[in-house]
This record gives sequence, structure tokens and C-alpha cells, in this order.
Amino acid sequence: MSAPVAGRPTADSLLAHTRTSLPRYLDELAQLVAVDSGSYGADGINRVADWVEGRMYRLGFTVERLSGGRLPTGQAAGDVLVARRAGALAHMDGARRILLAGHMDTVFDDGTAAARPFTVEGDHAHGPGVSDDKGGLLAGIHAIDTLDALGWDQYAELVLLATPDEEIGSPVSRPVTEAAAAGADCALALECARENGDLVIARKGVADLRVTVTGRAAHAGIEPERGAHAALAAAHLVVALQALNGRFPDVSVNVGVVRAGSRPNIVPAEAELHVEVRSSSAQGLDDCRRAVEDLARTPSVPGTRAVVEVTDVCPPMEETAPVRRLAETALRVGAALGLRVGAAATGGVGDANIIAGTGTPVLDGLGPVGGGDHGPDEWLDVSSVPGRVALLAALITEFGDPHGGPRL
Repeated sequence: MSAPVAGRPTADSLLAHTRTSLPRYLDELAQLVAVDSGSYGADGINRVADWVEGRMYRLGFTVERLSGGRLPTGQAAGDVLVARRAGALAHMDGARRILLAGHMDTVFDDGTAAARPFTVEGDHAHGPGVSDDKGGLLAGIHAIDTLDALGWDQYAELVLLATPDEEIGSPVSRPVTEAAAAGADCALALECARENGDLVIARKGVADLRVTVTGRAAHAGIEPERGAHAALAAAHLVVALQALNGRFPDVSVNVGVVRAGSRPNIVPAEAELHVEVRSSSAQGLDDCRRAVEDLARTPSVPGTRAVVEVTDVCPPMEETAPVRRLAETALRVGAALGLRVGAAATGGVGDANIIAGTGTPVLDGLGPVGGGDHGPDEWLDVSSVPGRVALLAALITEFGDPHGGPRL
């Protein structure tokens, strides 16, 4: 690391502490992985929230715990946690507020933790959520622990955000995330690193569209000519929508759901398409959405009509100049810690997209190295934990510095 500030922890001191604290990290990770916390299981998520809340209180944070209310399905949502602690520079002009963001939910059903309990075999830990994202969330907590142990508090404020619904698009926590991000100077998202150790500096955004095609019902055997075949119009539209792939730079289109008709002897009067558009830029999302609307205006079957509705938009995490400056700092700091760290873009979305949508620069993939997310072989590289926790702690010292830190 560069060392312009007297008293800033050195690479050696950071690594010495994170290596010593690895057994505690693994013990706490085992506790978290033992709790089923699928996105639709509010009780389990709130048990994880209880654990995180207690841990943050012991670190001297104030914790705001917000009721998740109801998911779009009508099921109860888990709570959202926002933990805050002022630093020594809380009243200094230019001192920075740093947001750490991770999520408590997994994709797994209740019973998975018992069926596939936490284990460590060699350098790999296994268990539901061990990588996505309990290992990353815990790494953020341990980075704070490390700085406390080394006596570093030169920042305006640290904020830890723990969300309950990232795996299903953050329908409940999104406004909380946006508010937390809007008050931060930069953010470190705690999804685990790519399998090769890379950070994430860009994520595609997503627009979800619903296309409703209406026609006219008729008896399919006696007078089909009196009908207007909505399913046939939808089928032609599916082909045309899939053909949009490749038209716009770095934009993908997928018609993932097709529904039509009620009985085989009726010309269908209605059909519905669910379409996903992904793009690395907001402009790409807009351009492709307009192309979908253009296609819908000219249905191929006489007597039919198509209407496009945007049901959800998750903004892209774009590689902006401030993000590049954060990444350059991270690569430099990683090298000083002896880590092989690169920077990558990905098509997957996460809470970092929501943070980026507020204009706050964010780096993602700052948890330990892991892989196999959402599957039975999910793993976390235990040997990567000390280095990645040290990297997180070092970045807090860099980004909190109002003088020597990168320009945002």
C-alpha cells in the first residue's frame, strides 16, 4: 500500500491480524451457514439479522432495523439492517462516508442447511450461502474488526447495510439501499470475488417487460376465420424479439415466458410474453426497450394488438471514471498485500447495481474467493479469507482519507 498517512496500518500488520482471526471467522461463518435464510423465509433471515445486529452493537455501531413488510408474493419479508458508526473525522470537511453492503438471503429452501451442513475440506468451505453472500458479509464485519484492533478510525462514518432480498431483485430493500448509498461517498459491495480473485467493476442492468397480445376468440373447428389468433401473433413476436440480440452493443434479449390460450378448440384471444433485456449501459436498456415497442406496434396477425409494459428496471453498474479510480487503488493495494487481483465485468445483477444507480461509485466482488453459487457445490476458498479481509480493511483506510485517497 501507499503510506502517506502516519499511523495507517501497514500491509504486514493487516495480514498478521486477519491470519490470526481466521479461526474466529470460520466459526462465525459456520454459525451463519447453519441458518436457513432463503429469500422467502423471513424467520430464518431475521435469525441472521439478529446475529448481525448483535455483532455490530458489540463493535460500537448503532443499528437501525427496518421491517421488511411484504414481498410482491404477499409473503413476509425479512428485516433490513443499517448499522452506522462515526469515525474520528466525522466533523472534518471532505472526510468520507463509506458504505459496506452485503445480503443475508440465499436461494435455498428451508432444510438445506441441515441436509448440507457447513464443512471445511482442505482449503474449501462448503454449505448453503457460504460464498453468496454470508462469507462476503462476514468479511466486511471482520475488516471493521481488524481496523479496530489496529486503532484506525480516520473516516467520517462507516455504514454496514445487510439486505434480506437481494436474490429476488431487492423488491423490499431497494429504497433503503438507495437512501444509504445516497449518503455515502463510495461503496464496497461484499459479494465474493470471481473464482480467479477479480473484483467486479461493472454489472449489466436489467429491464423486465411484459407484452400482452390481444386478439379475438372463435370456434377453432367451425369458424376459425372469425378469430384473431393472439398466440400466432405472439409466436411471430417471439422470433422478432429474439432477433434483437446483436442489434445493440452489449445488449441481450430473452423471451423467458410465453403463455396463450385456454382450450385447444378455441382460437386464443390473448397471449403474454415476459421479456428480459440486459445491458451494460442505461442507454442500451432504453434503445432496446424502444425497439421492443416498435415491434409491438406492428403485429403480424390482422386483428391483434400488442401492448408493452415495463414491470421492473434494475440500473446497470457502469464502469465510470470514479469507479476506475477506485479499482486502480484496489489493484495497487492488492498488489502490496501480495494478492493477484484483477477487474472484471459481469452480466449478473446485485445490490451494487442499485447503489450505482444513485451515482455513488461502487466496487463489488470484495468478499473472499468463492464459486458454485446457487448450487449444491458452492464453495469458499478459506486460504483467500485473510488476504481479502485485509484488502477490505486497507481500502477503508484509503477511501476514508480526505487527502491521500482517490478522487471520487
